[in-house]
Amino acid sequence: MRKLRLVLMMSLVLIFLSACSLQPPEWAKPSSGSGEGDVKVGLSVSTLNNPFFVSMKEGVEQEAEAQGMEVVVVDAQNDAAKQVNDVEDLIQQGVDVLLINPTDSAAISTAVQSANSLGIPVVTLDRSAEKGEVATLVSSDNEKGGEIAGEYIVEQVGEGAKVAELEGVPGASATRERGAGFHNIADEQLDVVAKQTANFDRTEGLTTMENMLQGNPDIEAVFAHNDEMALGAYQAIQSSGRDILVVGFDGNDDAMSSIRDGNLSATVAQQPIEIGKLAVQAGDDVLQGNEVEDTIPVPLKLVTEENVEE
Repeated sequence: MRKLRLVLMMSLVLIFLSACSLQPPEWAKPSSGSGEGDVKVGLSVSTLNNPFFVSMKEGVEQEAEAQGMEVVVVDAQNDAAKQVNDVEDLIQQGVDVLLINPTDSAAISTAVQSANSLGIPVVTLDRSAEKGEVATLVSSDNEKGGEIAGEYIVEQVGEGAKVAELEGVPGASATRERGAGFHNIADEQLDVVAKQTANFDRTEGLTTMENMLQGNPDIEAVFAHNDEMALGAYQAIQSSGRDILVVGFDGNDDAMSSIRDGNLSATVAQQPIEIGKLAVQAGDDVLQGNEVEDTIPVPLKLVTEENVEE
């Protein structure tokens, strides 16, 4: 009889322990609110070696501080594999919401899916993720921005002008969308004689532009998918002694200064600080059970020497 009681007690203990083991760990449970100290935000940025993304990070931090949230920031350094590892690490740290600015829209999908499996909401900034469930994308209309750049170039140098295109990181949605928008105009009204990636990097923009000029001495204008590449391209053009129109994309401080100085011709300006703030607000809305739009647009503006702010 004692043995039977002992067996029954052990069975009950095992059942109890098994039931406990089915509960998710505390860090995997979504937060129920956004009170001070309740929410930890994980921010993964493609690179902090770019003023645009530094401003975006500042926007996240400003809004999070205003709402009493903690922010943990990781820098992927434009390395897609590192970014996936970074996001997995943020998940292990118990973040309540993930804000991701993807280096590569396809590669980041596995990390997004990992967050999905644990019920951690994901908001993407500036660039989308190809797979996995994303609550919303906070971004400018990159395709429309490419069209704005193309239209401006046509206005300035005329139809049929020979132009070059400096493309961003292959695989990034911003690269595809800005290029698509530009070609909506350029394929009909311009002659794109050269296009090559410079990975959104200023130094690569300089060297790539040097090579383009050697092979295409009659280039009349350049569209770069971001300001960093545009600034690098301008350096190469200046060294060559040629007069070539250069249009960038982002509206970072260096580009604005260059436009004021009469160097860069124009940039399609985004609002990176606003993107960061809106992403935090969207993440908070999701945590509180509020519906958000699939995309949250942030307005663009063509900035030239005529309308650049002092």
